[in-house]
Amino acid sequence: MLNIVTIWLFCFVCASTLNAQPINRHAVLITEVFPDPLPAVGLPTTEFIELTNVSDSTINLQNWKIGDGSSSARISIPFLLKPDSIVIICAASSATNWEPSGSVIGVSNFPSLNNDADLVVLYSSDGSLIHAISYQTDWYRNEVKSQGGWTLEMIDTRNPCGDSKNWTASQDSRGGTPGHTNSVNGANPDEALPELVRTRYVDSTTMIALFNEPMDSSIASTLPNYQFNPKLEINSIVALSPLFNEILIRLEEKPDSNLVYELSVRFVTDCAGNAIGGFNKAKFAQPQLALKNEIVINEILFNPKPDGFDYVEFYNSGKKTIDLSRLFIAGRNTNGDLIGLNKISSEPFLFFPGEWIVITENRNWVLNNYFVKQPTYLIQIPDLPSLPDDNGKLVLLNEQGTILDELHYEDQWHFALISSKDGVALERIDYSKLTQDKNNWTSAASTSGFGTPTAMNSQFLSDPQLQGSITINPKVFSPDNDGFDDYASILYQLNEPGYVINITVFDMAGRPVRYLVKNETLSQQGKFYWDGLDEKRQSLPIGIYIVYTEVFNLKGKKARFKNTITLARRL
Repeated sequence: MLNIVTIWLFCFVCASTLNAQPINRHAVLITEVFPDPLPAVGLPTTEFIELTNVSDSTINLQNWKIGDGSSSARISIPFLLKPDSIVIICAASSATNWEPSGSVIGVSNFPSLNNDADLVVLYSSDGSLIHAISYQTDWYRNEVKSQGGWTLEMIDTRNPCGDSKNWTASQDSRGGTPGHTNSVNGANPDEALPELVRTRYVDSTTMIALFNEPMDSSIASTLPNYQFNPKLEINSIVALSPLFNEILIRLEEKPDSNLVYELSVRFVTDCAGNAIGGFNKAKFAQPQLALKNEIVINEILFNPKPDGFDYVEFYNSGKKTIDLSRLFIAGRNTNGDLIGLNKISSEPFLFFPGEWIVITENRNWVLNNYFVKQPTYLIQIPDLPSLPDDNGKLVLLNEQGTILDELHYEDQWHFALISSKDGVALERIDYSKLTQDKNNWTSAASTSGFGTPTAMNSQFLSDPQLQGSITINPKVFSPDNDGFDDYASILYQLNEPGYVINITVFDMAGRPVRYLVKNETLSQQGKFYWDGLDEKRQSLPIGIYIVYTEVFNLKGKKARFKNTITLARRL
């Protein structure tokens, strides 16, 4: 019979052997995190990180490290994690709280997980990166659960680099599944092509290419896969740990400060092996100091819908590329002093000529309530200056404290015929006219969803020589649900913004049969549809109809249009 010493030595040798074996990346995964335990739903009110062994080997976790962006904890005891097994990592002081849920390792200096966003990184005993995630509150995909008490769970362990697409809030009634298979467990392969999102300036010979997901670090570090136009010679390329979604590029030469370069990337693949597709180009330039009126306040939502959030849009009307991390926004109090001064971006962010960027305190709310043409240029910041619903003051400054633009808005600048101003953005009409000219602002068009964040304003006066027109296509339509010409499109194009439209359909006897549009505010161009039904949603007989359109604004300008259209049906 083996004595106690022999057994102890046997276990020690086994553990030491397991600990010495090289561990492949993604052999052990972070599969569940609990950053915000309050308010309690059903789980203990202390944080934890769950690890799952997805390899075929038993792994000794002794001397492994788990950390966030600012601190890390070391697993000091031997712990053999078998294949398909799960362990809960938590603070030593809260280990007893989690023991009923399964295997637990309590550690000293357990990293404090931020509620809204944080980086969680797992390293093996030899310092090799095993897994990393960078969660945010939008990973919950549920506004209620993101407020606390629910864990974030990985969906598919075969997709370890899936980021937000492979994580969601737990569906378990207790709020999470620590120590057990995740409640959301299922197939969720990464089939999306990676995208080059933007570039970031570091110094005169160093830049970063930012991708929308983790990349294959080896292929992404291959120099011939990157090319600049105009040409810039590249010295070296390194995929940055731990997420590998940022690629550090060192240049042989300084870029020309007056040029905007285009970076093209080819052949690189994401962590799952998907090769990059058409979204493989991004602009790059050396940022310069912004001067007065080179960046202007272009659109502002200061009276959002109930439970909504303000946003502010800026337009780069100059010829320079500007780093948003060097711009500041503030309000003014009744004494005229600046208050609520904040950076527009917490990290370097290149803002190119002719582009729009939007800042808000809740990016997801804006995405869910408005059409955001370029989500990359919608930036969430911790605090906007106070933007009262009746009137307020907004100031844009550069890094030297020079005021670039200033707006003292009033709710009376909205279009007077709007029934409710809630959720309606105030848009600048002309970049070249004064910011403080009240006639240079009006309400965003209803046809554009009452706001155009990250896109040209619906009320932008682009060419005063344009002639207004109403056209209908097709001239003959057959609303019989056969998929061919079932609707008539009524297209409008006007010479200036700020108009309201009414559209009425008459029969040949001059009787109104459909009040199609009533007092809709317009952008400069767009379309409406007629389905061939009357005011009671009944089918109209075949024949010729007159579409009468009236547009007007509060300055007394009017225009009227008559168009004929034939309604036909299959006999």
